[in-house]
Formats: sequence, C-alpha cells, structure tokens
Amino acid sequence: MPTFFDDRRPHEGLTYDAYKDAWQEKLRRSMAELSSDERRYQHYARYNWERAEAVEEQYTASEELKEIMAAIDTPHLWMVLTDDWCGDSAFSLPVIARAASLSDHVTLRILRRDDNLDIMDQYLTNGSRSIPKLVAFTEDGEEIFDWGPRPAAAAALRENLIAEGAEGRDVVEPLIAWYEEGGYQDVEEELLTLLKASVPAGQ
Repeated sequence: MPTFFDDRRPHEGLTYDAYKDAWQEKLRRSMAELSSDERRYQHYARYNWERAEAVEEQYTASEELKEIMAAIDTPHLWMVLTDDWCGDSAFSLPVIARAASLSDHVTLRILRRDDNLDIMDQYLTNGSRSIPKLVAFTEDGEEIFDWGPRPAAAAALRENLIAEGAEGRDVVEPLIAWYEEGGYQDVEEELLTLLKASVPAGQ
C-alpha cells in the first residue's frame, strides 16, 4: 500500500461536485485583483469550465460501460490528480466522473496536482507531471489500474505536431479541436479496456 494511501490522503480529496464548486468560486474572483500569472490561469480555468460543461451535456455513457461498472461489487477508490487550468482534464474528467457515478462501489476523489506533488511524482509520464492522472485502488490500497494524462490518439497527435516543429498554441489548438470533435469519447474506450482487464466477469 502506498504511504499516501495509508495516510488516507486520496480519501480526503474533493468529490467531483466539490471540485466544481471550488472551480466556480475561483471564476468569481475579480481579474483586477489578480497577478498577471493568476489572470492567465483564470482565463484557462474559464475556457475549461465551458469545455467541461459541453462534455457533460454531450457525453452519454455506453451500455457496455454501464454494464461493466455495474459488475464491480468490491470497493474502489479512484484518485484523480488534476487542476482546472488543464485543458486535457476539462475534456477527460467529466467522462471519468460519469463512469465512477455508475457504480455504488466506486468513490471518486480529486487531488490538486500542485498541492500533492509528492504523490504526482509517483505517477510521472515520461518524467513529466502531466495531468489528469487517474489511479484506481482497491479498499486495501492495491493499485488496480492507472490512466492518463490523455487518450493515445491525442498523445500521438501532440507528439506528431511537436515533431513537425509546432509550439505553443500551434500544438494546443489542434488538440482542443480533436477533443471538441468527440475525441473525449476515447477516454471511455480506454477506461473500458482497463476495466475489462481488471474487473472479472461477475465481480
């Protein structure tokens, strides 16, 4: 069992509703009171709120996902390391939250990355603190699976753009367009693959 799990830090994370409430509260801050860096992240948070709301409105869980989530009959804790300034998370977290809500045995808790860097550093992606990162645990703290920070197709798109010399917005904008065209559905598909490998029939 990881030390942080034994210390119950994931258990004390935010529910999805509490995370969204804190997100909305952040968006109510006056821009005039913020530093230039804070204003930049405030813009990211606002755009991402709109993106997450769009995914929640458009996304419908498949019957296959509903069935496999219903098959879970032992406690799971799904820990997500993320933050509201992350564009990938804006599209992925609503799908993860919807999946978790389909099982009475799955508890979803959200930890802000920068407040939990010691945990984040145990789940790096190519040495980077990339988010969102989902880690599923049993009740006893055994890792069941992990996912993130983005679907494989999105990762490949990003890598190809960078290989072609793209930087900054020339990388971000095609990624956002990919998600907006329905790429967030890949999150469910990849979760299904992980769940099929970790949830035996009848569990």
